[in-house]
Amino acid sequence: MIIFNKRHLFILCFTGYLAMAGGSLLAPVLPEMIDPLQTTAQAVGLLMSVFTLSTAVFTLALSHFIERVDRKRILVPSLLIYGLTGLAAFFTDSFGILNILRFIQGISVAGMMTLAFLIIGDAYRGIDSIHAISRMSMSLAIGAITAPLIGGILANIGWNYPFLFYLLSIPFALMVVTTLPETREQKQNLTHAGIREAVSSLKEFPVIYTIFLGFSIFFLLYALIIYIPFILKEMFDFSSGKSGLMLAIEGIAVVILASQMRKLSHKFSMIRVITMGFFLVGISMLCISYTTSIVSIFLLLILFGAGLGLAQTGIDAQIIQISPARTKGGILSIHTCMKYMGMSLSPIILGIILSFSGLQIIFIISGVFGIGIALITFVLSKRFDGFIAHSG
Repeated sequence: MIIFNKRHLFILCFTGYLAMAGGSLLAPVLPEMIDPLQTTAQAVGLLMSVFTLSTAVFTLALSHFIERVDRKRILVPSLLIYGLTGLAAFFTDSFGILNILRFIQGISVAGMMTLAFLIIGDAYRGIDSIHAISRMSMSLAIGAITAPLIGGILANIGWNYPFLFYLLSIPFALMVVTTLPETREQKQNLTHAGIREAVSSLKEFPVIYTIFLGFSIFFLLYALIIYIPFILKEMFDFSSGKSGLMLAIEGIAVVILASQMRKLSHKFSMIRVITMGFFLVGISMLCISYTTSIVSIFLLLILFGAGLGLAQTGIDAQIIQISPARTKGGILSIHTCMKYMGMSLSPIILGIILSFSGLQIIFIISGVFGIGIALITFVLSKRFDGFIAHSG
C-alpha cells in the first residue's frame, strides 16, 4: 500500500474544496447577472442547476471505466477543464454559452470529487481512513460555506469576476502531476467490471441506504444554504454579506465536529454517529421555523453545523468502509452522483412547496425529514454493524 503524507492528503482535500466551492460560488452573484446576460430571475438559476445535474449524470458515466484507468489520468484533465471553462466564462456575455460552459464544468467536478474519495479509499485503511475522510469533509464544508463569500467579494469588482476563482485549478493540476502518487494497482484492469458490477452491489441494503443518506444530508444542506438568507432578510433585513457571515458560523461548527471524528469512531459506530448528526440537523431546522430571535438563529446554525459535521463525515467514512474493493470506484461514483442530485432537487422540490406555502413550512418539512431519517437509521443500525463486521 502506498504511504501518503500530509501533503498528499492536502492535495486531495483541496481538490474536494475546489469541487464543492464550484457549485455554490455563484449563489450570491445570480441577481447581478440578470441584466448583463439579458435573462430573467427565473432563468438565471439554470447556472446552478445545470452544473449540479451535469456532475450527477457524469459521475455515473465515469463509474463505467474509472477502475480501468490510472487515477491521475482522470484527475489532472478534470482540474484543467475546471479552470479553462472558468476562464472562458469570464470572457462571455452570452447566457446560452455560459450554461454550456457550466455543463462542461460539471463534468470536470464529477472527476475531481469522485477521484478525491477514491484515492483516499486506495491509500488509507481503518482508523486512518476515518481521519482522512474527516479532513475531506472539513474541506467540503469550508468550500460550501466560503465560496458564496468569495463569489460575493469578487462580484463587487464585476459580475463575471467570480469565474476567475476557477483558475486556481490550473497551477494546482501541475502540483498533482508532480507530487501525488498513483494509487491504482495495475492488476485492477482485469478484476473490475465497471458500473454494472457496482450496481449489483446496491442489492446490499447498507450500501444503498448509505447512498440515500448522502443524498438526504446534501438535500438538507442546500435547503439551509438557499432559504436561511430569505429568513434573515425577511425577519432582520440582513444583506447578502451578513447572511454569508451567518452561514460561515455553521461552517465553523462543521469543521470542529469533523475534526473530532477520529476520536468519536473509537467510542461509537459510524451509523450511530450519522444518526445523531441527522437528529441535530432536523431539530435545528425545525426550531428555526419557530424562532424570532437572531441569537436563537445563531445558536441553531451552530447546532445544524454540528449535525452536518457528524452526518456528512460519517456517511463518507461508512461508504468507503462497506464498499467491496472490486466495485469501490463505481459505488463512490454513484454516491457522489446522489449527493449532487440532493443539491439539485432540494431547490426544485422545496421551491414548489414554497410557491404554495411560506418559509416556515419549508423549515418544518426539512426538520421533520431530518428527524425522520434519524429515527429510521436508529432502528436499522444493527443491520449495519453486522454488515461491516462481515465485510471486514
